Amino acid sequence: MRLFVAVWPARDVIAALRALARPPIDGVRWTPEAQWHVTLRFLGEIDDAAPVVDAVAVAAASTGPCLATIGPRTRLVQDMVWAPVDGLVALATAVVEATATLGAPPERRPFRGHVTLARARRGRLRGIAPEPVAGAWTVDAVDVVRSRLGKGPAAYETVATLPLGGPSLGV
Repeated sequence: MRLFVAVWPARDVIAALRALARPPIDGVRWTPEAQWHVTLRFLGEIDDAAPVVDAVAVAAASTGPCLATIGPRTRLVQDMVWAPVDGLVALATAVVEATATLGAPPERRPFRGHVTLARARRGRLRGIAPEPVAGAWTVDAVDVVRSRLGKGPAAYETVATLPLGGPSLGV
């Protein structure tokens, strides 16, 4: 199964993202709202989710709730549109350290929290301008998520929700 660890924006932040322009541009694929999340760690193909859940539970238990902020503007990064998210570096670091021996090797570059709003073929973002976006929410849990690829957008299934500073809510 293909796994990642993520946090999900609060409803009011989702509403702010929903209000952004999503112009129909050939070669630009806008991310469905159900996929708006911040990936803390991508693990890739994993045979058994239990060791990942256990490792993330340790990281979550040792990390308290934090304030995530989105904005102040969307960004065009490579061939993607991002809404940058700050406030999650310590949480992402704890998750990466706890899962370092599991799945795909952790990325070497510094964590840059974001919600991916669109992906495009090379050069197709020229018609898109960064837009103001703002919001904040308290992150009090992380999810281990399974993604299923196929025709159309990936389907996400939460394997476990792990509260920060506390025990697991289930596997």
